[in-house]
Parts: sequence; structure tokens; C-alpha cells
Amino acid sequence: MLHIKGRVLAGPDDVRDELWVVDGRVTYERPAGAREVTTVRGWALPGLVDAHCHVGLDAHGPVDEATSEKQALTEREAGTLLLRDAGSPSDTRWIDDREDLPRIIRAGRHIARTRRYIRNYAHEIEPEDLVAYVAREARRGDGWVKLVGDWIDRETGDLGACWPRGAVEAAIAEAHRLGARVTAHCFAEETLAPLVEAGIDCIEHATGLTEETIPLFAERGVAIVPTLVNIATFPTLAAGGEKKFPAWASHMRSLHERRYDTVRAAYDAGVPIFAGTDAGGSLAHGLIAQEVAELTKAGIPPVDALAATTWGARPPGGAPPRALRRGATRCARGRRARGGSCRSRGGARGRRRRGRGPVRAPYAPPPGCPS
Repeated sequence: MLHIKGRVLAGPDDVRDELWVVDGRVTYERPAGAREVTTVRGWALPGLVDAHCHVGLDAHGPVDEATSEKQALTEREAGTLLLRDAGSPSDTRWIDDREDLPRIIRAGRHIARTRRYIRNYAHEIEPEDLVAYVAREARRGDGWVKLVGDWIDRETGDLGACWPRGAVEAAIAEAHRLGARVTAHCFAEETLAPLVEAGIDCIEHATGLTEETIPLFAERGVAIVPTLVNIATFPTLAAGGEKKFPAWASHMRSLHERRYDTVRAAYDAGVPIFAGTDAGGSLAHGLIAQEVAELTKAGIPPVDALAATTWGARPPGGAPPRALRRGATRCARGRRARGGSCRSRGGARGRRRRGRGPVRAPYAPPPGCPS
């Protein structure tokens, strides 16, 4: 039997002093007749959710299974036990059979306009093929499809929308018909309103939010995943492209400079915000704690910033998930748990452990996103 003693943060207003794990079940009541007890001292909280990462991807494109495993293990060791993979060219379904690895909600492979995204990452297509590819990735993923909403337009030398309004409306409608939601990579200001009006469910990065578009997001309940640890790289990106695309570089610096104000304004307006890192590609995995810290720098209260990666990722009462469709876990800091990361993992009272891996407790996320 495992006894976790310390501060157990079960929710924003629910703090316990201890819990027990017996035969894979978590309880807040001391079991009768307990004999062999291992006590872990520290703090415990729900297993973390990274609402935007990429397993099976590095800076050059798809990676092999060994590299994907290392990425997943890095997330696990950081306490991230549920991942929303916001686009990957690799098949990571084999991870579903590993009880010692985080669970993944997949968005299939990115769908981008031809020559308007990072090489080897996406299906690069033209608007007339968008509906067909969205249908394909809706079937391939776990209830999400990922579009590249904007990217640098080499003709204008600045960020520009990738898709005509009619094409994206039809594509989103097709995804919804198939039971999938749609999210999009978006940096620029001009991209946002047309996507929201077309019925999109979530926006990644959302650096271009303004006082005109924030109320639209709040009214429609469209969530954002700011990925502030990724936005921190904008000055470096701008410096690298300034000679060839000075307007783009200036735009990227401007988006970076106002990033905290943008996120705080969205929070104040009631836009749903979830924590995601954009790990994979050029960013290391295991950065979810840094992302939560970035949300607090933006002025989000610490409890709400923590909620964006924990209890805020599921509705009360365990209602069927609307956004994420798989389970996550709870996590305790302390000694290493058998088969798990450095944490003991479990869930609410009466939830069972599965297999030989860490103690897992499925939970349902809230309406909106964590993409």
C-alpha cells in the first residue's frame, strides 16, 4: 500500500493532507488493517495536460519509434500524463499499448497550403483538396484536425492567411459532420475572425488576438492554447529572416512584445485558455511547468494557470468529454512509483489502476479545447 502524505491538491478549493493507494485504488480514508505501507512525503496534484505538443516529430520531420518513446518519456518525467498531439506525420498508435507512457489525443497530420509550412511536417495541398484531406485526417486522428491557418506569404513578405473563406468553411463543416473538431495554427491578426466565423473550435498560439477579435472568441467559446514558451522564440526567428523578409520580422517582434497583454486580455474576456508548449519540432519536450509559469507572467492568477493544465481540463461530475476523448491521471511528487515516473499516480476515490504501469485515473476535459 502506498501512503502519500503532504499537500494533495485535488482541485482549486479541495486540498487534502494525505491519500492512500491500495491495489490500484485511491482513497482519502485510511484502509483498515493496513500493514505493509510505503509512505511518500511531498505534494500531489492531478497529472498535467499538455494541450499542444508533437510526439513523433523533430525539426526535420517524422522520427523513429525510439525517438518518439524518448519524447513521451520526457513528458512523463515532467508529470505530463495526457498529451494533445497537435499534428504529427508519425504513426504513434503503438504508444496506446504502453501503460507506462502518457496518453495521446491526436490531430492527425498538419494540413497546410503548398510551400506554406515547415518542410516534411504537413500535407501541403491547394484549397480544392482541403475538404478531402480534412476528412482523411479526421478519420486518422482522435477527434481533432489541425490546419495551418497562416504562414509567411513570400509574395507579400509577411504573414498571410492560407485558405479562402469558402474552402475553410466547407472543411470545418466536413470535420464536424465526421464528429471531429478543428484547430488551427494562427499567428496573424487577419486570420482569426474568418476562422471563428467559419466555426473553428480552437486556435493555437493566437498571437494576433486584438480588442476586436477577443470578444468574438469569448462569444463563440473558441478556446486558445497560447504556447508562450514557443512565442518566446519569435525574436530569434525574426533575426534569422529579417534580411529577406523585413516586414515579417517586424511583425513577429510586435506579436512577441505584446504576448502577455494579449493573453491577459483574452483571460479577462473569458476566453478559455489551456496550457500547451508546442514541444516537438524545434522545442524540447517536458516544458509544461515553464508554460504554466509563463501564463502567470501574463497576469493569469496562479490557481487559474495551474487549472489550465490540471483540473480545468475536465468538467465537474465526470461528464463525457467534449474536447479530449481519453483519460489522464493524477500525479504525486515524491519517491519513484513502480512502473511510473518519479510520481505516484492515481485518481479520485475508487478509480482503479490499469496494468503494470503507473496508477491512472481517466478524466474528462471541459468543453472547448484542450486541443
